[in-house]
Parts: sequence; C-alpha cells; structure tokens
Amino acid sequence: MIRNPRWMWGWLLGSLLLAWLVSLAVGSVRIPIQEVVNILFGGDASQETWTVIVMEFRLPKSITAVLAGSALAIAGLQMQTLFRNPLADPYILGISSGASLGAAFVILLAGGGGVNFLAKLGFLGDAGIIIAAALGALTVFIIVVLLARQVHTITLLVLGVLVGYLVNALVRILIHFSLPEQVQAYLSWTFGSFGGVSWQQLILFTPTVLIGILMSIGSIKSLNGLLLGETYARSLGISPRKARWRIILSASLLAGTVTAFCGLIGFIGIAVPHLARSLLRSSDHREVLPASALLGGAVALLADVLSQLPGSAAILPLNSVTALIGAPIIIWVILKQRNLRSAFNS
Repeated sequence: MIRNPRWMWGWLLGSLLLAWLVSLAVGSVRIPIQEVVNILFGGDASQETWTVIVMEFRLPKSITAVLAGSALAIAGLQMQTLFRNPLADPYILGISSGASLGAAFVILLAGGGGVNFLAKLGFLGDAGIIIAAALGALTVFIIVVLLARQVHTITLLVLGVLVGYLVNALVRILIHFSLPEQVQAYLSWTFGSFGGVSWQQLILFTPTVLIGILMSIGSIKSLNGLLLGETYARSLGISPRKARWRIILSASLLAGTVTAFCGLIGFIGIAVPHLARSLLRSSDHREVLPASALLGGAVALLADVLSQLPGSAAILPLNSVTALIGAPIIIWVILKQRNLRSAFNS
C-alpha cells in the first residue's frame, strides 16, 4: 500500500512542472513565464524570436532533460538495490565506458579534418556519434549479460568495474595519439549536454527511454523482493537470476541510451534515489521508483538551468553542476541517517 499522502505526489509533480517552465523561461535570453505558456498553447509571443527560442531550442532540450534525468535516477535506483550498494550508480557495470569508447572511435579516429567534417555534417555527424556510442554501450551490455548468467551478483559488480577500467584505458590510449582539436571535441562530449538532442533525435530517444522505464516498472516486485535478500525473493516465487537479468537489461538500456544521446551525466543516478527514499521515508519501490523519476527530471532541469548561468552567454559543464547538486545531497543523507545502508531498510 502506498503510505505517503497525496500532497507529497502533488508536490513532486508541481516541482517538476515548475522546473520545466523555468527551464523554458531562463537562459541567455529571459522570457516571461506567461509568454512561455502562451507560446506552448499556440499563441503569438510579444517578440517573434521568443517563439523560435522556446519551440526550436529550449523545448526539445527540456524534454530531453526530463527523460534523461528520470532514466538515470531509475537506473541508479535499480543498481543500488540489485547490488545492495548505496554508492552504486547507473554506470557501475561499465555501460557508459562502452558508450565513451564508441564515441571516441568516431571523434578521435576521424582523421586530421575529421572533427570539422563531422561538424559540417550536422545531424548526420551527430547521428554517427550517437550510433557509435550506442554500439559501444551495447557491446559492454552483452558482455555484462553473459557474465550475469554465470557469476554471483557481487562478482558481477567487480567484473563490471574492471570492464569499465579496461575500456577507459583504451579511450586514454586513443586520446594519447589524437590531435588537440579531436581531444577537445571528445572532452566536450564527456561534459554532457541536453542541448544536443534535436526534434529528429527525440523521435528515437523518447520511445527508447520510455521502453526502459516501462521495463523497470515491471521489475518493481523483483526489486522489493531482492531488497530483503535472495532467500526472501525465492519465498515470493521470484527467480533471483531472471530478476537480475531483467533489472540489468532495463538499467543498461536507460543508462546506455542517455549516454549515447547526451554524453556522460554524473551524480543524478546516485543522488536522486537517496533523496527520494529520504523524502518518502520508504524503500518500497512502488513509491520510490516513480518518485525517483519525478525528482530525476526536476534535478536534471535545475542542473541545466544553472549550467547556463542565467543572463550570461557562458555555459558551465553540465557534469560539474550535477556534481555540485548531487554531492551535497549524498552528504546530507549520510549525516541525517548516520548509516547510509539504513536507507535500504526504511
């Protein structure tokens, strides 16, 4: 039974909606929220350029942020529960490292004029990086799934970390032999961004993320069972091996898709699940999973707004902003609960 009052869910939805409107209104050009609402409902803005800014740039970016934040928060929640590790994140199995390797192959091996060539291609150049990153993530995912059928959960965790180190080593070798402009282009990708996903790319990004979220919703019973151990899960008729495979599949799909389209986005996946558990005072995934999705979207929007330094043309690396938001949240949870593992027994 859902224990939290309706006002809590109203507050979560309201926070997400407010963050979404602010993300559409705030940036290098400030647009009044009433004008934003008018534009969204098909009205004419006071300035024609405002319509272009909202509909062509800020709206697809805000949708991307909501989907990416929700996906990473859910994937992080699944990994923390599966491994019973409060510091687990969506990338713990090396999926992001595989995506980084795929992107590195395209960016760093493009040749002397390859970076400029990719930029000139526009959508096709971006699509090439996305496809390469997705293939890299898929390759690591297949390796992890094959290992998941053979080894214990803790062993899988260690192997996932080692695979990540191995892939990162290959990326560093590629960087060592690359030209400065290629390295800069790759580093820009690793900073993470929600603004690089166009309406065309959203046609693929949105359903893929939604499929991953639906798969994670289907794993709620398994997550609650595994929360109390594999023995308890078996007593509920849950097969730990099959449950583990399904959880890894959905989490990898979510994390791999976000990394392929948006680059590396840190801290949301590790911090938001703790924030959701703390706010709800519950570890029941029937509550924590949807709360993590809502909070993940709101935090991603907030991070994106802050990264733009409202009123300025400068833009901060998104990963730096998510770290500034995420690290205090984790510290607050640790200090509040005294024992981080108690979060799994609330």
